[in-house]
Amino acid sequence: MAAPRVPLLLPLLILALLPRAGGDLRAFVVAHSHMDVGWVYTVQESMHAYAANVYTTAVEELMKGKQRKFIAVEQEFFRLWWDVVATDTHKQQVHQLLQEGRLEFVIGGQVMHDEAVTLIDDQILQLTEGHGFLYETFGFRPQFSWHVDPFGASATTPTLFALSGFNAHLISRIDYDLKADMQKNKKLQFVWQGSPSLSEREEIFTHVMDQYSYCTPSQLPFSNSIPLLSSGMWSGFYWNGFATFPDPPKDGVYPNMSLPVTDSNLHQYAQTMVANIKERAAWFRTSDVLWPWGCDKQFFNASVQYRNMDLLLDYINKHSAEFGVTVQYATVGDYFRAVYSRNLTWEIRNSQDFLPYSTGTESPKVTDMYLTNLMYGVFNVKKLMASIIFDMNNAKKNGEVYSSVYPKDSGISGAKDVDQYVVVYNPLAWNITTFVSVSVSNLAVSVYDELGHPVPAQVQSSAESPSTYDLYILVAINGLSYRKYSVKPLDGKQSAFTGRSIKYKRRDITRAGQQGRQLFPVVNNCYQVLFDQNTNLMHSITERETNRTVELTQEFLEYHVNGDTMKGPISDNYLFGPNASALPVSKAVGLELVSGHLMTEIRQYFYSNVTSQDYIYAVYTRIYTVPEGYDGKLLCHRIEQEYSVGPLELNREAVLRTSTNLNTKQLLYTDNNGYQMQKRPFKAYVNNTVARNYYPMVQTAYIEDDTTRLMLLAERAHGVSSQGNGQVEVMLHRRLWNNLEWNLSNNLTLNDSSVVRPVIWLILGTKAVTNVLYRTSGLALEHRPVVMFGALSGKWKQGDADFSRVLLRIRHLYEVGEDPVLSKPVMVDLKSLLKELGSVVVVEERSLTGTWDVNTLKRWKWKTAQYPSKGDAKMMVPFQFNLRTKPDSSSNMSQLETAMGMTIAVFDKYAKTDGNRQTLSKAELKTLLEKELPNFLKSGKDKDAIDRVFKDLDENGDSQVDFKEFVIFVAALTCCCHKYFEQNAAK
Repeated sequence: MAAPRVPLLLPLLILALLPRAGGDLRAFVVAHSHMDVGWVYTVQESMHAYAANVYTTAVEELMKGKQRKFIAVEQEFFRLWWDVVATDTHKQQVHQLLQEGRLEFVIGGQVMHDEAVTLIDDQILQLTEGHGFLYETFGFRPQFSWHVDPFGASATTPTLFALSGFNAHLISRIDYDLKADMQKNKKLQFVWQGSPSLSEREEIFTHVMDQYSYCTPSQLPFSNSIPLLSSGMWSGFYWNGFATFPDPPKDGVYPNMSLPVTDSNLHQYAQTMVANIKERAAWFRTSDVLWPWGCDKQFFNASVQYRNMDLLLDYINKHSAEFGVTVQYATVGDYFRAVYSRNLTWEIRNSQDFLPYSTGTESPKVTDMYLTNLMYGVFNVKKLMASIIFDMNNAKKNGEVYSSVYPKDSGISGAKDVDQYVVVYNPLAWNITTFVSVSVSNLAVSVYDELGHPVPAQVQSSAESPSTYDLYILVAINGLSYRKYSVKPLDGKQSAFTGRSIKYKRRDITRAGQQGRQLFPVVNNCYQVLFDQNTNLMHSITERETNRTVELTQEFLEYHVNGDTMKGPISDNYLFGPNASALPVSKAVGLELVSGHLMTEIRQYFYSNVTSQDYIYAVYTRIYTVPEGYDGKLLCHRIEQEYSVGPLELNREAVLRTSTNLNTKQLLYTDNNGYQMQKRPFKAYVNNTVARNYYPMVQTAYIEDDTTRLMLLAERAHGVSSQGNGQVEVMLHRRLWNNLEWNLSNNLTLNDSSVVRPVIWLILGTKAVTNVLYRTSGLALEHRPVVMFGALSGKWKQGDADFSRVLLRIRHLYEVGEDPVLSKPVMVDLKSLLKELGSVVVVEERSLTGTWDVNTLKRWKWKTAQYPSKGDAKMMVPFQFNLRTKPDSSSNMSQLETAMGMTIAVFDKYAKTDGNRQTLSKAELKTLLEKELPNFLKSGKDKDAIDRVFKDLDENGDSQVDFKEFVIFVAALTCCCHKYFEQNAAK
């Protein structure tokens, strides 16, 4: 009988990862394929051309060589391959390779998410989707990132990955000058404390890739074709060449296939690889060198890749004394384990991000793919919500249900003689008071609630169509709840106020002087907004509580950019390169004032000159007056603005500039992913100062002086900058064309002739007041009420969702020190919060994506000057819980029910440690006895005692303790306890 192999393999693996004696360099060759989920090609095109072959051939080739390894990144492609392409043999091989550590999933999300312009909520959801699949399918939980291609690095991402249980983080795309400086000073690795609130509790070791980034260096002049991407560099390690679209070549000859490794060129290959390893080693503190092997769309023929690289690695290792280098196939985890084992002390980076970097876009067909997928999702969400609210059989008889997540999405048809129903859902967890709007065809309407009571509403002419009207309904809705309203034709008891329109003469703003200025006010309980009748432009805003007036004007401007590569730097989908300062676009402004009891809307139209027939720019500004009896705090304190921009002329980039008399010293604040704020001081550069002072505003931006703050809240991400004192400008639209060969060949010129309709809310006030308002207001804009309407008399219908197990995330809205009151810790009563779902039986604290019980998760603790000890860090997750509830009409469970529930929960808590929730292993039983019965089993830490208990419990002899066997044990133990207490009572 052969000796067991596992005990021998383990020490060999440990020895392989320990630092080598002497000063030799050790290169970790990480095989990977970067697979964009979109960009130039659709997912379907990529699967057909190369992506399916990546996983098929990589898995097959890994099985042919025990030394070979590979990392898989984007789950979107892997899951498609797993569901559609992979055979049963492939699936068995994947399980084996994961167990052996030769295939490793890194990041684990559906995509490698963008860091500059995405919201943290969406980042969490896509990461959770991928992690859930990996854990449920393989019992695998990613512990390392590979964020090599996002354009810039946000400080939110390291916190997100730390909260997900990651041990190390890897990024690449940061400012070129900054990377060069960090590279020169060996500062490409550090411990990143991305959140100022969580700081060292959720810090993470971060590796910034050097100047070669994630692609294999391509200096070797071995290729069958043209220079790589016209860069003048030749492909040296891409033996399978580059993928072709739409179909793989029939003869199997791909562009830029590197010459095979042969006896005649092997030494030259080795010299080039070793030289690059040594060059990169000089930029890092350890002798462990990360050497990425791959690039975009690589390894579609893994056989030829590994066959050539095997020869090269073997040759270098046989001549390691000569080269001073050893090389090995590795995963990202292998590399980070080696660095961690060095036990070095690392510098700490605070919560500053690595932005800006660049922009980015996708081809028109990929835009269509995104739009199709989004519309499919929206359509099915609408169907689901409608089915919950209405009796669908009744709906089919009486009409259709329309729904909208945006105001004035479409109209209520035929509303003259038929009662219409508007159902409004509040997706926020707190009560809201706000206005929703729908388009109607009749000016004379009344609005009523479910009980038939009149509801405040206002109807007015539409700015979009002369044949429809905008109906604004004041709604007050509890968190995560619905309200139903009926819209009836006029019956003599009209509840909807009518907005009256006044149109002002178009003004030539180039001739407007200071003398004889005529100002007219628009007022609610919080603000007075003054407009200048000489220019039809906004003049100032007064915050009425403090009586503080801020001069404020707004104008549209355009940056003119170059599109000819022969005439200098261009502005394209990746770069913003203006020729000069932005220029005003209008010489005349028209104004219409629509006023009513509940809302005043100011409509401004910007014309290129006084006689122009059409406008390209418009602003619709709304302020609200809330009646007594309603909580109008948020409504009153916001000035809503909706813009209409486009179509633009070619090579124009449109901005809205807001200028104030605030002494801001050109200091701007913008958010990271709707999670935390960043300070953005204006910096002067030798080149492109304008663009390099543009930052992403995902949700929030503000400027301020010593007393007053002007905040901008956006419904979508924009570029934002402060190009002058007291100014803030927002990039709203771009239309570009250039003759760069790369952009033309991939249809990435950004020739966008559309009209965009972004929305921004303005909040003005003291720092204390705006602190109270902006977090909840920003979420209110992001998660506006969902409106469904139609000619229905529907009945309420209960959903059939299973709420026995709930994954709940709770996040504190304020950073530490942001506000003296609002930043304080908050207690949340989970039983009260979830009372509508049933009684809470068990609460487990989970990692951010739900795959780790934080009690079993111990992240690596990297040594820093601040914390010199090294070891495992306790996971601190401030807003993630996994709850089990018991649906119950009563608010409390009986004592016996509670005991039964706790017994189930205890078994599940320890059984799931190894991924199998059905049984307890010996190790799991040992932990359970030590934790749950510390006083009863005095010898619980004795191995023989544990063995005896385990053998007695394992009734069926399968080396596992199932729940039935566990319950018998608990029952027997309970009987013993009962007898003991009886005997003591008798004495």
